[in-house]
Amino acid sequence: MSQGVPVPQHQQRQITDEQFHDATLIWNYHQMGHELRPCSAAVGLGSHDLGVATTAADLFRADLFPVVVFSGGNSPTTRVRFPRGEAVHYREHARSLGVPDEAIMVESKAANTGQNITYSRELLAEAGVEVESLLLISKPYMERRSYATCRKLWPEAEVVCASEPLELDGYIKSIGDEKLVVDMLVGDLQRVIEYPNLGFAIEQDVPEDVHDAYERLLRAGFDSRIINS
Repeated sequence: MSQGVPVPQHQQRQITDEQFHDATLIWNYHQMGHELRPCSAAVGLGSHDLGVATTAADLFRADLFPVVVFSGGNSPTTRVRFPRGEAVHYREHARSLGVPDEAIMVESKAANTGQNITYSRELLAEAGVEVESLLLISKPYMERRSYATCRKLWPEAEVVCASEPLELDGYIKSIGDEKLVVDMLVGDLQRVIEYPNLGFAIEQDVPEDVHDAYERLLRAGFDSRIINS
């Protein structure tokens, strides 16, 4: 189960059935639905969610990759939870689940997804790991954005996306705040839409019903994770 950031009770609110339906459309869109297969290496993208490291350990035990790079320094949302850095805490968690030291590499400088990809690529190259295919492990709602970023910055690698197998209601329960989760879904979709124009990612088709759901949730105030272009 994902382990989210504790949220003060006063920030919680109930969302309507219509808003949950819209959020589910976006949640499903964010997930790539890739069939998992063995890859040359894996990258675990740093965040507040230890479920990424748990999933990496599960997939390592399934022999889907020989080495994983945990990538991530700190951000305002993870500094308290992971004071030694996201990647370091991911490594410790994966080791506690049986992943051996020799299968783990740590990249602790990245502050965004582009840097996660770029710095992990450099680290693997320095270690002499030839990467033809990459298992990209992220939070469930970040699969599509991480895929689009990786295809832009590492087009030579075949990318397979993976995340903890949770439905939206299960993820909301793990985080503890419906509003925050929906805000994150909306914020990631904004980045999927806008980042190609900024040169950060490849363009992804957004179905009309997903875009309409996005607009409705924005109008309803699910906007704390929106960035200014």
